[in-house]
Amino acid sequence: MTQLLNVEDYRRRARRVLPRLVFDYVDGGAEDERCLRRNRDALEALPLIPECLRDTHAMDIGIELFDRRWRAPFAVAPIGLAGLVRPRADALLASAAQAARVPFILSTASNTRIEDVRTAAPDATLWMQLYVMGERAIAERIVRRARAANFEALVLTVDVPVGGLRERDLRHGFRVPMRLTPGTVFDMARHPAWLLRLARGGMPQFANLLPDDDDAPVSAQTQAALLSRTMDRTLTWESLAWLRKLWDGPLLVKGLLGAEDARRAVRHGADGIVVSNHGGRQLDAAPASIAALPAIADAVGGRIPVLMDGGIRRGSDVVKALALGARAVLVGRPPVYGLACDGERGALSVLQLLAQETERTMTLLGAAHARELGPRHVDRPTPRSLDEQNGSAQRTPESTRGKPSIYPARAPA
Repeated sequence: MTQLLNVEDYRRRARRVLPRLVFDYVDGGAEDERCLRRNRDALEALPLIPECLRDTHAMDIGIELFDRRWRAPFAVAPIGLAGLVRPRADALLASAAQAARVPFILSTASNTRIEDVRTAAPDATLWMQLYVMGERAIAERIVRRARAANFEALVLTVDVPVGGLRERDLRHGFRVPMRLTPGTVFDMARHPAWLLRLARGGMPQFANLLPDDDDAPVSAQTQAALLSRTMDRTLTWESLAWLRKLWDGPLLVKGLLGAEDARRAVRHGADGIVVSNHGGRQLDAAPASIAALPAIADAVGGRIPVLMDGGIRRGSDVVKALALGARAVLVGRPPVYGLACDGERGALSVLQLLAQETERTMTLLGAAHARELGPRHVDRPTPRSLDEQNGSAQRTPESTRGKPSIYPARAPA
């Protein structure tokens, strides 16, 4: 068997072992998938600058956040419908996160009951991601159940007033319930191991959107109706006060890309921010998360922690985000690729791989702790200006030297 050495290796293996419509659901983005590519391109365009002859004998890549110690500066992001990849996916991912000693964030659109995830990972740091649909009683019920199951933080996703146009899914006829076209049946038949697991585990259900808490099977029509419910478009910043009455733990707002929204989050009492473009699955014209991060970190000014997701595939990507102001990052697709390849063990292997890469990158930079990272470690690419192309070199202003290209250049005063 080919050795899997990095996240891309796991991705390629996942593409082989999953039916195409399932892989494309996990892997794809909105519309032309420019935002999806932009996340990776922006990270890859940022070189790192090492500081040599630094004492790194006592390396520690862990962080502390909300009175919890994380073994590595990342958490497993919320992933809806992960049960299509493997039965009990949410419980398996939570167990992998527990073993890696990093948090796991359960999606509102998960396929495993909140209580069952806690049972599967009794010692894990669990957070609950929340979508607020038009029927707010659903959100209230989810929050109550998460609190009763000792989930520690609530992550309100705010960048989905309407679902993104995911054309890969539409081309496959991807629906919940699935439309078993002849092409879909043939594709599934070519993946017998996946099909056997599906037959044993049954079609995934939206376990935490149901009006009751029992395990009774739910019809395909009921699930389709749950999925088709629109998000609550009356939700505003003032709505955070409504959530505060339901939840007294840390409350994070996920899906911000602008500095002014970050200031609003602080003013309205958020305990944290997740800079995110939903993994390129919503607004295809959105900026890369790493490009939006520095301005948001500056706007927040350390008053609340800033996290980031979008495009993380290497430990060096984690380090770049930390250097530009993130306290931690979220990783979604990478552990799901691992899950597709080898279940819980595969997901854990991916998390361990990212932790190892993060430690190696920090050691090479001369940073023994995450708090030692800063913008000085990130260099900006120097594209040729029009003047340079015309033979007249233009000197880089001192005010931007050593900063990434996402900082606008300023002329000397």
